[in-house]
Amino acid sequence: MPEAPSIPFSEPPWLNGLPSPYYTAEHKKWQQACRAFVSEHLTPHAFDWEREETVPEHLFQTFAKHNMLIPTLPSPLPVQQLKANGIHDILGVVKVEDFTYFHTMIYIDEMHRSGLAGPPASMTTGMAFGVPPIIKFGNKQLQDRFLPDLFWGRKRTCIAITEPDAGSDVANIKTTAVKSKDGSKYIVNGTKKWITNGIWSDNACMAVRTGGPGPTGLSLLMVPLKGHPGVSMRRLKVSGQISAGTTFIELDDVEVPAENLVGVEGQGMRYIMTNFNHERLTIAIGTCRQSRVALAAAFEYCLKREAFGKTLMEQPVVRHRLAKCGTLLESHWAWIEQFVYQMTQMRKEEADAELGGLTAAAKAHSGIVLKECADCSVLLHGGNGYTRTGQGEIAERMWREVNGIRIPGGSEDVMLDLMIRQLVKNYQRKSKQLDGAARL
Repeated sequence: MPEAPSIPFSEPPWLNGLPSPYYTAEHKKWQQACRAFVSEHLTPHAFDWEREETVPEHLFQTFAKHNMLIPTLPSPLPVQQLKANGIHDILGVVKVEDFTYFHTMIYIDEMHRSGLAGPPASMTTGMAFGVPPIIKFGNKQLQDRFLPDLFWGRKRTCIAITEPDAGSDVANIKTTAVKSKDGSKYIVNGTKKWITNGIWSDNACMAVRTGGPGPTGLSLLMVPLKGHPGVSMRRLKVSGQISAGTTFIELDDVEVPAENLVGVEGQGMRYIMTNFNHERLTIAIGTCRQSRVALAAAFEYCLKREAFGKTLMEQPVVRHRLAKCGTLLESHWAWIEQFVYQMTQMRKEEADAELGGLTAAAKAHSGIVLKECADCSVLLHGGNGYTRTGQGEIAERMWREVNGIRIPGGSEDVMLDLMIRQLVKNYQRKSKQLDGAARL
């Protein structure tokens, strides 16, 4: 018996059986395993947890037990460190050494099937963005002290960069880390704001100022948080992603061992920048799924809702709204697939140089697409889309998710400007190289 058809726009084309150059039978097996796991443990409860504004602790432990925190790390995975800690595969389906950005994309897409970013972010943000600097730049003693507990979920971390007066303007971070006279510790003072997962974190991979002004004065430091003297944390009330644990952190003469320095002093800005491609690409992937949820909900509603003696779907203006959003969504998804393919084919350094600005733009555009799809869903649901309960709740929820995409991870205008600046920089660099070659 054939499967029931999917609501239009509710699934990526490859999951609707359309040919694709990217996906293999192994990818499909991974997708099915992810969907089964997420459908059991996360998706059915996501709306309840978002209403309660928190996700129960046992879910994090369940994800950790099944190695389902690991797929949110940048690809390729840190195979040597994972195997040293007894992690050889994920869900018994994919070996850690075979994991690529396509597995990452499938995982993130499935994690956002509820349409809400908060519940999945409560599981993954700390691992996705707080752990990679330790893997990439930490020395062996730092890795040995932190990675085993983080990989297995015995401890939680977060990335703590943003401050009340320094969001996208990372170079103006003011939180200071001053070394003690004997050099054994740093004394940290300052504030961090809008830190996802912070309230649950045992420590933070924190951007601090160890030197003078500007980017060359920044370093990364593993700062203890939960229960540590001098640290106070409180939840922030935000419009969307409520259950992700957005946190305000105050640091008052917090003592941190000097050996908690990630890499070397003064390289913090460079370390931060190397993780931005991963962060922004994963945001764009999850946001595409959120757009699907919003648009598919509108599509389904319009098939059954009647007005003026016809279903909404019979109204040309309604079809036009759906068509406009569907075109934006599927075009953007094709762009994201292209990025993911490029990430699997390019060296990390090459991808950072060639794709950094474009990935920032893709992240920004994902918020633009989500806004269009969420607005469409609210408007076509009518009064139901303005109501926080009932059949239009999904539309109203998705509308509140929009600015949680357009601002964090680099605000929209800054990201679009970054794209152009990097394209100009790359063009000028290549032109100079060509001129130099011509003179030889």
